[in-house]
Amino acid sequence: MDIKETQNEGLKRAYSLKMTAAELATKVDEKLVEAAPNVSLKGFRKGKVPMAHLKKMFGKSVMGEALQESIDGAVNDHLEKSGDRPATRPDIKMVNENWEEGQDVDVTFTYECLPEVPAVDFSKVKVEKVVIEVSEDAIAESLNELAKNSNTFKDRKKGSKAKDGDQVLIDFVGSIDGEKFDGGAGEKYPLTLGSNSFIPGFEEQLVGVKVGEEKDVNVTFPAEYGAANLAGKDAIFAVTVHEVKEPAEAAIDDELAKRFGAEDLEGLKTQIKDRLTEEYGDASRAILKRRLMDSLDDVVTFEIPETLADAEASQIAHQLWHEENPDVQGHDHDKIEPTDEHKKLAERRVRLGLLLADVGTKNEISVNETEMREAIMKQAQQYGPQAGQFLKYLQENPQMQEQVRAPLFEDKVVDHIMTQASVKEKKLTKDQLEKEIEKLDQL
Repeated sequence: MDIKETQNEGLKRAYSLKMTAAELATKVDEKLVEAAPNVSLKGFRKGKVPMAHLKKMFGKSVMGEALQESIDGAVNDHLEKSGDRPATRPDIKMVNENWEEGQDVDVTFTYECLPEVPAVDFSKVKVEKVVIEVSEDAIAESLNELAKNSNTFKDRKKGSKAKDGDQVLIDFVGSIDGEKFDGGAGEKYPLTLGSNSFIPGFEEQLVGVKVGEEKDVNVTFPAEYGAANLAGKDAIFAVTVHEVKEPAEAAIDDELAKRFGAEDLEGLKTQIKDRLTEEYGDASRAILKRRLMDSLDDVVTFEIPETLADAEASQIAHQLWHEENPDVQGHDHDKIEPTDEHKKLAERRVRLGLLLADVGTKNEISVNETEMREAIMKQAQQYGPQAGQFLKYLQENPQMQEQVRAPLFEDKVVDHIMTQASVKEKKLTKDQLEKEIEKLDQL
């Protein structure tokens, strides 16, 4: 089989491959001979089918298989001998799309090589690490938020009217055309006005009611309501108001702590401090990683494969478009063309990704099974009752496993680089930290 180079520019490679009709015929005969001992056909003993008959029966199907194997084998042999590392699977095309049996086979294959990544002296890379201490003010702020959002209510002044956000304790009986219906009644039900927990229009009509008041609430069940016998129907609810309460912040005391699973207030403060310490640590890590990537992007320059950059730019554009159009769930929309900004970000991501991969390979960095198992179980916990289904799906999809492994690998490479880089710590306040986090979304 004859292979000739037709392009060698930068990372781009192109070749022509020629396979004569005789070479293909020989390959077909070899496969038929190999299969013959196991072939059983009516009128012939197993393994005794004449070659001419085998070729007549299976020649065309075997020819396609032989052609594919020959081309793939030739391309793989070429890559092994040349030492090239394609960035993506080589693009193989038949020159003569109307090829017929008996003709020579002319094929072209093209690819882009992965670049040689230059060595980097990481000791010259300077990175600033932000450090945030959990202050008493931050703990107090979190306690106040817990108290504010603890859904505590206190009685309004006697005779006061209910306002949006208040809680009313009501009895209600619903009817349609004078007939009561199943599920349409309740007693001493605590309803927060504005919570949208009842059908549309119900809660709004209770704004302004007083304790002891009886009121008819007129509503229409939504057309898509779950119960078909009620969907789209007009209903009247006879409502009796027993209590009207206004929102009230819970006292910051041991009782509040117990509502959140702590033994006492000091225990709740410890829980909050631990949570904030973890949150600040995660945020500091994200900022540190971004700053390291920025520093590396400034000092590392090398050619990258256009195919990888184009694919990354398209993915970025597509993802951002869906974030801006959350109502579009499917992908049957017009093609999203990447902007120059998308392309610039894609080039950065590809270049830094290749750098990290190269550092990981050269330093034999890998993700072990224990680390993978811990990461998988952590993700599975987010699926609650469906955790088992998630684990099964992950087990059956190597591509999904790689999506779990990739960020673990990247973090380990970043840790390796940080042991060599020049790191300077800088203390930040909580407000300063929030501003730094906002910057992470700007690229």
